[in-house]
Amino acid sequence: MNKIHVRVADWHKDNAELRRIREAVFIAEQHVPPELEWDADDSDAVHFLAYEGDFPIGTARLLPDGHIGRVSVLKDWRGLKVGDALMQATINEAEKRGLKEQKLSAQVHATPFYERLGFEVISEEFLEAGIPHVDMKRSSKIL
Repeated sequence: MNKIHVRVADWHKDNAELRRIREAVFIAEQHVPPELEWDADDSDAVHFLAYEGDFPIGTARLLPDGHIGRVSVLKDWRGLKVGDALMQATINEAEKRGLKEQKLSAQVHATPFYERLGFEVISEEFLEAGIPHVDMKRSSKIL
C-alpha cells in the first residue's frame, strides 16, 4: 500500500473527486438524500482530499466557524488510518487559521474515533438524515 497523504483541495478544481467520494459514502452507502448532502457551505469551506498514491480516497471540510464535516473515506480504505490523516490535516488547518475550537456532528458509531482525537460529546443523541448523531467539540492547545 502506498503512503496516505492529505492535501487542501479546491472546491471548483477538485469538485468531481470530492463529489465522487461523498456520493459513494453518504448517498449510496448511508442513503443520505442528495439535497441534504450538498449545501451552500461547500463554496465557503476549506476542503481536504486524502490520497493513496494518486487516487483520492477520502474527504473532509472545514467551515469558517471551525465546524468540521463531510468526513468520508471510501469503504475499501477504512481502518487504515485515512480518517486520522484527514482529521489531523483539518485540525492543523483550523489551528493555523486561529480557530481554537473545532466542532462537528458525529455519527454515534464514530464517537470513539473522534474522542481519540480530543473531541468531547456535548449534546444528547439526535437524528440527522435519519442517522443517530451527537455534537462534539475540541479545544486546541494553541496560545
